[in-house]
Amino acid sequence: MRNHSTITAFIIQGLTNDLRLEIFIFIFMLTTYMLSIIGNLTIISLISVDSHLKTAMYFFLQNFSFLEISFTTACIPTYLYSISSGNKAISIKACFSQIFFMVLFGATEFFLLAVMSYDRYVAICKPLHYVTIMNSRVCRNLILCCWTSGLLIILPPLGLSLNLEFCESLIDHFVCDASPILKNSCSDTWFIEQLVIFCAVLTFIMTLVCVVLSYIYIIRTILRLPSAQQRKKAFSTCSSHMIVVSITYGSCIFMYIKPSAKDEVAINKAVSLLTVSVAPLLNPFIYTLRNKQVRQSFHNTFKRLVFHSKK
Repeated sequence: MRNHSTITAFIIQGLTNDLRLEIFIFIFMLTTYMLSIIGNLTIISLISVDSHLKTAMYFFLQNFSFLEISFTTACIPTYLYSISSGNKAISIKACFSQIFFMVLFGATEFFLLAVMSYDRYVAICKPLHYVTIMNSRVCRNLILCCWTSGLLIILPPLGLSLNLEFCESLIDHFVCDASPILKNSCSDTWFIEQLVIFCAVLTFIMTLVCVVLSYIYIIRTILRLPSAQQRKKAFSTCSSHMIVVSITYGSCIFMYIKPSAKDEVAINKAVSLLTVSVAPLLNPFIYTLRNKQVRQSFHNTFKRLVFHSKK
């Protein structure tokens, strides 16, 4: 049996050991974090106050923005504190808590993207029945299913991991991640590793199949429309969602297409930075800049605020 001392905390190595580069990373991540919070909160607020944005699509978008805020908040503030304080230690409980919330919000987001693609399918392929099919009760149940699915994905591997013993404390990442934590364990982690892969692949494949099938039917329906104007209008209603889906799934696929084992850690860090910092910033702009109703709602709300401030 291997001799080992009990590890009570992990050391988060971060993105770099260069002090000047670390300062730049701090400013960059703080800026993107604040902008993503403001952007997503703006979308949540607009949908809450504007009666024109009470359809199923905007209800799902509001929940998506909430998940974006939650996901990025589970990752970035801890790393920003680590850089500013110089304290790179994180307790094992805090590390597992971070993993729990990251995976819960991340997995729920994947299921929500699948639900949003189904919503676009109903809107374009069954427009006359859209209000009946996507009523408020159905929408609430779909959101509940997304959260329940996310919870069921994380509980089995996390529950088994809580009893692990650890020999090493260094985590070569800027967040707590399952792979380096399992590498630090003295216990046999083979089954947990296979369970993590199974849950990740199951989530990815299930949601991707739903998205792809929805868009096959959507594209087929759009191509059958008689006029170019109708096709353009139909396509514009789902273009923002397609861009977000491409970014989300593309970043995940890219993490598993590595040029060599040597570059694995660097690529994982880079893609994780894109996922937790840049993507939550881009998504509000993607939806607002490409959505006429959201832009109009923002313009009307801004005018009302200016008018009231002058009174």
